[in-house]
Amino acid sequence: MFKNVLIEAAHAGAAEILRFFNKEFSVSNKEGVNNLVTEADHASEKAIFDVIHKHFPDHQVLGEESGESTHNSEYKWVVDPIDGTINFAHGVPLNCVSIALEKDGEVFLAAVYNPHLKEFFFAEKGKGATLNDKPIHVSDQGETVKSFLVTGFPYTYINSAHGPLEDFEKFVRKGVPVRRLGSAAIDLCWVACGRFDGFFEHKLEPWDSAAGYLIVEEAGGRVTDHKGDKFSIYQHKILATNGKIHDEMVEVLNNRKEL
Repeated sequence: MFKNVLIEAAHAGAAEILRFFNKEFSVSNKEGVNNLVTEADHASEKAIFDVIHKHFPDHQVLGEESGESTHNSEYKWVVDPIDGTINFAHGVPLNCVSIALEKDGEVFLAAVYNPHLKEFFFAEKGKGATLNDKPIHVSDQGETVKSFLVTGFPYTYINSAHGPLEDFEKFVRKGVPVRRLGSAAIDLCWVACGRFDGFFEHKLEPWDSAAGYLIVEEAGGRVTDHKGDKFSIYQHKILATNGKIHDEMVEVLNNRKEL
């Protein structure tokens, strides 16, 4: 039942993404000059919430645009109606719906759907991860210096000491290819299916990481904070890898090793 509702909700949100994509829509700013929210974000979130509330009216929901509901439930839906809003607003088809379901604070079901590429990533705790219903697995790369990495940059405090630019520099100055796609949920899913070997970022919110985090782990990868400690979607820093380069990346990010 949970899986069916999750899939229905993801498709409902994605339909709104496609309805507005490359059309005229209203745009406003949140914190940071380029931290946008669009009419489509609100429409997608409403469509997702409508599906969830139809089946589970007492469940708690946490959405990027509307915040957290006050329901007292052991279940919480964590929703990003459009992850990659900047991409979406500029007609770049690297954006997606991201939805995760928690029970008692633990994510056990997740979906990330990019309707432009028709890529539907799904994971259920303990049962593996899939892309369009086919099992996926992380890469086998064992050396960070030979890896293909992806990262993102926050809209605020980008020039802070020991911040995202410094971490980016640690890898690119050694010739490691590092991409920035503009959607953390897609970044995580592309680690899960082996396209990237690792992903690191400094300032994610729960809706950015909740679904992709489970998908990476269920695809055989490892997800922690930058210190290598247990990851929580309610803290900002994330490191997600194929597992084989994880410890080395932790050492590099914490200035204990150079590549």
